[in-house]
Amino acid sequence: MALIKAKIHDRMDTMTPAERKVARALLADYPSAGLTSAASLAKNAGTSTPTVLRLVSRLGLDGYPELQARLRDEITIDSRSPVHRAEQQPPEPMINPELGALVLPRRNLIDRIASMVPAAEFDRLVKVLVSQPRAVLISGGYFSSHLAEILAAQLDELIPNVSMTKEPFGRDCGKYLDLKKNSVVIVIDFRRYELESKKVAELARQRGATVVVITDHELSPSTEHADIVLPVPVEGIPFDSFVGLLVLIEAIVEATFKQTRETSMKRMKQWEQTFHIHRSFAEQPHPEEES
Repeated sequence: MALIKAKIHDRMDTMTPAERKVARALLADYPSAGLTSAASLAKNAGTSTPTVLRLVSRLGLDGYPELQARLRDEITIDSRSPVHRAEQQPPEPMINPELGALVLPRRNLIDRIASMVPAAEFDRLVKVLVSQPRAVLISGGYFSSHLAEILAAQLDELIPNVSMTKEPFGRDCGKYLDLKKNSVVIVIDFRRYELESKKVAELARQRGATVVVITDHELSPSTEHADIVLPVPVEGIPFDSFVGLLVLIEAIVEATFKQTRETSMKRMKQWEQTFHIHRSFAEQPHPEEES
């Protein structure tokens, strides 16, 4: 019998925007979110109880009680099956015990990405990136902006019209005001969430752009205006971990490259040629040094 989250992943493309909100809320706190009342799940998702029930029906279930029963069964199987526990138990790291204890939780974050990020949402993002958008604007938060720059820099070598916007309501404001349909705005917003990120998502939505929010499992308020939401696990001490975000960024870049290989290779070669020209010029000795 398929897991509920597997059903959600498989049918994400068929859901209405409101149903996707419920699905995201359920996946973000799986399976606990589905063990609360339908009204509570609806509130967490920012939708209505009828929307929750429609999603349950779309998953092929007879009603909300069946959803909860299936989720409880999954918990029981996970907790009682020796085989499952053995498969999920990672091998002891053959390194310094203290370092291993610090590395292991981050490795677990990576393992959770595939089950937390809906494959349909990931595929939709790659599809819009390879569809020759008019513009791809990327912004991040206080810490996440560093990884947003990596995403922007790598995508810029693969596809045209990519920009990192460090000041969406400052020097980069014009880029958002010029947005039209067939544009993509990627907002990276992790807890503690930033008001500017929500405003960027709202403005981009008003301009007709496809809004993508990459966030943590608690879901940024920016997702209210998002067409595509990619949540990643972030638990870490003392700060949230960006290991999952980096892996997701690399997956986005690689998937984009695979879908645009011919044109991407051509663009990358042009980048490489220009880079070598710059380096060659920079390495030329100064006339005074030759004499």
